[in-house]
Parts: sequence; structure tokens; C-alpha cells
Amino acid sequence: MAIVQDIVAAIEASPLGVTARSGGLLYPVANLLHVVSLALLIGGIGAVDLRLLGFGRALPLPALSRFLTPFAVTGLLLFLATGIFLFASDGQSLIQSPIFLAKMAGLALGLANAAAFNAIYRTRLHEWDASPPVAGRLMAAGSLIIWLTVASLGRFIAYA
Repeated sequence: MAIVQDIVAAIEASPLGVTARSGGLLYPVANLLHVVSLALLIGGIGAVDLRLLGFGRALPLPALSRFLTPFAVTGLLLFLATGIFLFASDGQSLIQSPIFLAKMAGLALGLANAAAFNAIYRTRLHEWDASPPVAGRLMAAGSLIIWLTVASLGRFIAYA
């Protein structure tokens, strides 16, 4: 664990960490963008997940996915970038937080689920308008649960 603490201390001492703690509007704006990015991520992927679970069957799944996936990817990239910035400001206390560690585990699980879904099923969405397979539905349900949990845990960090 000492090596992790050394790495986190180096991140906090880096120009990014110093900038994140410098005061002014930068940190609050990054925090706001972190929440907005999560809305883009969950909004985009969540709608596709709900469609896979049988909601909104009037919407063609491939078209919905093509339209919303770029929003979800943009949200994810912004979420990661702002998360790194926020972490750099106070990483040493964050790595002591079980809630933060649970959020990081959820983030890893969500990324793994999305990568697996993309690798296995992305090219098959056109076949699924009527009836997605059970495995695809389970991954969609898992995705919703994971990302909503990540969002909730992120909000709880400030109160723990």
C-alpha cells in the first residue's frame, strides 16, 4: 500500500494537483462537469439499456444506439478527465474512503461490462428489435445498476 500512497502523493504534488487545489472556479467547474458528464453517460447508455430491456420498442434499437452512443462516450471521456482532476486535488484522503474505492470498483466493472457488450453484441443489434437475448438483457440491466451505483457512490463521497 505504501507504493500506492507514494503515487497518490506524487499526483497531488503534480502541477495538476496544485492547480486543482488553487482555489477559484476551476475545482467547482470540474465538479459540475463531472456531474454533467455522468448525465451524458447514463442518459446515453441508459436509454439503450432500457430499450434492450423492452422499453420503447417503437424505437429501432440500432438507430437509437447509433444516436446515443456518441453522447455516452463523450460523457465517459469527460467523466474520466474531470475525475482525474478532482482526484488530484485530494487523492490521499480519497484512497482511504471505502465509498470512493467502491466507486472505483464500480467504474472498472462498468467499463468491463461495456467493453464486453461492445465486443460480443455490437454487430448484432439489428437482429434484436423484437427480442434481445437473455444475456444481452442481463448485461443491459447490469449496466443500469452499475452506472447508477457509481453515480450514487460519487455523491456519497462528500458525506462520508
